Amino acid sequence: MTSHADTSSLGDRAAFAVLEFREGRSEALSDLVREVSPLLWRTVRAQGVERDAADDVVQQTWAALVRHVDTISEPLATLKWLLVTARRAAWETVRKERADLVHRTELPDDDAESSATLPDDAPGPEAEALRDERDHVLWDALRRLPERCQELLRLISLADRPDYKSISTAIGMPIGSIGATRGRCLAKLRAVLTEQGEASWT
Repeated sequence: MTSHADTSSLGDRAAFAVLEFREGRSEALSDLVREVSPLLWRTVRAQGVERDAADDVVQQTWAALVRHVDTISEPLATLKWLLVTARRAAWETVRKERADLVHRTELPDDDAESSATLPDDAPGPEAEALRDERDHVLWDALRRLPERCQELLRLISLADRPDYKSISTAIGMPIGSIGATRGRCLAKLRAVLTEQGEASWT
């Protein structure tokens, strides 16, 4: 990579590497992989992904970049694209791990007969319908907020343990401003829901 790239920001270097890769100079992307992978790994781990699985998620993220490198219309958004892609892949990994855990958790064989008399704690169809309607109203209200609020609330709400440092890098917001901005965005969301007569669902 050139000296200009070496003295630029990480976001600039990511953009430079994508442009170089498109021109057939793959070594530029190799340099970016070495530099950015630790950040992606920490981002993935912050979402609750196990150490070994985090390595796989990071590799998947780089593979996704190679597949979509020609579709990135704004190279300067490459670093943000990588962080968001890694985070979404981490959420999906955690979701699958939890689903597998629930599937593996079974009653002992000697309880098989008595299990037929155990109360069913699963929500009934009425509860499912109410939940679906609530989610529909909530997401509809979210889409009425400013785009910055939408992005911030989605990133925070979908992670078990939001990584403010990664969120800051992803959306270009100072870490110290995230909490206050989140509060203002939630207040706007509540106002929208109140206008819709759905404040009791928040």
